[in-house]
Amino acid sequence: MSTPHFTTQALHGDRLGAPEHGVLHKPVHNSVAFGYADVRDLVAIFQNRSAGYAYGRQSNPTTDALARKITAMERGLASVPFSTGMAAIGATFLALLRQGDHVVSSAYLFGNTNSLFGTLQNFGIEVSFVDATDAAEVAAALKPNTRLVFVETIANPVTQVADLAGIGTLCAERGLLYVVDNTLTSPWLFQPIDVQASLVINSLTKCIGGHGNALGGSVTATGCYDWSRYPHISDAYKNGDARLWGLTQIRKKGLRDFGAALAPEAAHHLSVGADTLALRVERSCANAQAVAEFCAAHPKVRKVFYPGLPEHPQHQRAKTLFKHYGSLLSIELSAGVDCFDFLNKLELVVSSSHLGDNRSLGIPVAHTIFWEMGAARRASMGVADSLVRLSIGIEDIHDLLADFAQALA
Repeated sequence: MSTPHFTTQALHGDRLGAPEHGVLHKPVHNSVAFGYADVRDLVAIFQNRSAGYAYGRQSNPTTDALARKITAMERGLASVPFSTGMAAIGATFLALLRQGDHVVSSAYLFGNTNSLFGTLQNFGIEVSFVDATDAAEVAAALKPNTRLVFVETIANPVTQVADLAGIGTLCAERGLLYVVDNTLTSPWLFQPIDVQASLVINSLTKCIGGHGNALGGSVTATGCYDWSRYPHISDAYKNGDARLWGLTQIRKKGLRDFGAALAPEAAHHLSVGADTLALRVERSCANAQAVAEFCAAHPKVRKVFYPGLPEHPQHQRAKTLFKHYGSLLSIELSAGVDCFDFLNKLELVVSSSHLGDNRSLGIPVAHTIFWEMGAARRASMGVADSLVRLSIGIEDIHDLLADFAQALA
């Protein structure tokens, strides 16, 4: 059989791996400890000379099955699952960076990621924030001690689209790690391996899980980076395929040492949700496009931020890179329209900080998830006080448009 396509592979991957008793999904394995008749087998696992399970904090048959599914979706080599997307990001940085290192990051960041960079700076890791919609801005910020470049595919919440291909070429030429957060696009809309990303991070909680019933995150190695040239890899992890040395260190020094393990029950929920990723995202993207066009034409909406609109600064780039334009958009309301009143009047759109859910969600950004940043940092990111972030779900579009119409009336 030839390699199956995206959804077919997601649906049948567990089954074709011959799980226990012929079940169609890998079952939930809650065991923390794993026993071996020959202790040498356990020793080989600890020393990274053999695959297997030593302790539930590092790996588990259920979480491994999810990791294989995510790896296939991203066309990568291997993945490490985490308890949340932020755990995946934090563990990656803490496992790979050292005091005195320098990171170049997009200035347009998820609020918690921005906060994490502040924490890294407290530990002596230098961070430069740049306009990542232009690879030249990234190049200008590079230093001799730069170790990695970090970007999000579509920025949350103002939807700037990074120069993903240009930055990938730059990092390849300079031998830099290129870390891409794929959460807002998901591997259905975009696979960062196509722009030479070294590592791909996903918040599995969002589009991949889709149902708002489990937290999770992942880091995927693409094979695009030669880890034998990275200076911070421990000698203990320099065995086997050199393309996986970095991911091994993330598993050992990030996942194991900090303990942000994905629970097997959550992994099962996320795996089941991932089966329908393409179907759900197709519907939510179509709905988001319709909502964005409706809001753009409404007199009580001052501005709409959505890559699917022709007036978006990176519309053509998004059209070239992505299958569709995503399910997240933000709107600035006209003067005199209170964002709290607007959200309260919506009947289908739930006031919530989550995104990538089957249900449509909305939140006043400046007053909640970006509040800690302060007014100056929000302004530099284009986050106005009236900005409302909307994560559009899979409801019937006629019902959604009717809801927006009555809330803005």
